[in-house]
Amino acid sequence: MPWDTARTRERLLEAGSRQFAATGFAGTSVADIGRDSGVNKERLYAYFGSKREFFDHVLAYRLDGLLDDLDVPGTGPEAVGAWAGLLWDRYVADPDIARLLAWEGLELDGPAAAAHRTSACAEVTRRLQDVLPTADEQAARHLLLSVITLVTGAWTLSGLAALVTPADDRNDRRAATVRHAVVLARAVQTP
Repeated sequence: MPWDTARTRERLLEAGSRQFAATGFAGTSVADIGRDSGVNKERLYAYFGSKREFFDHVLAYRLDGLLDDLDVPGTGPEAVGAWAGLLWDRYVADPDIARLLAWEGLELDGPAAAAHRTSACAEVTRRLQDVLPTADEQAARHLLLSVITLVTGAWTLSGLAALVTPADDRNDRRAATVRHAVVLARAVQTP
């Protein structure tokens, strides 16, 4: 029976995603990934080189399409709030993405999958300029970063959120995040 290289790589990437999301680069061993994937850990080295290169591949694999197909719906500041809600919903569907973004910032010197992600950010920036006509490119870029940070922070700082807003559930936090994104967009829209 021929070896299914593509499937083996995918199993390693999926296991790496779970393991790195849970404990980051430093806290994850290659043996953990091998056990989780059901693949001999030597395959990881054969396919990806080193644990560090594998970490980069996992981040690229999981974060590459984060903003793809996440269009800014409508026009005006409310559209930016709705977009923040869509990003929130993406994290609901896959909470590991927010954790991997946090680990990327903590453990890498630069972003994974930079070429595609830069292009995706530029596309969302253009769309933000379309929905907020008085926003220049720099303001739209800062708005994009602020909204992504706002949404991601609510997911990655869950302990702090429990201290600051103990009665809130995820729906309350989502609604507040959407409202805050609208306020940020209004501030950018002001000439």
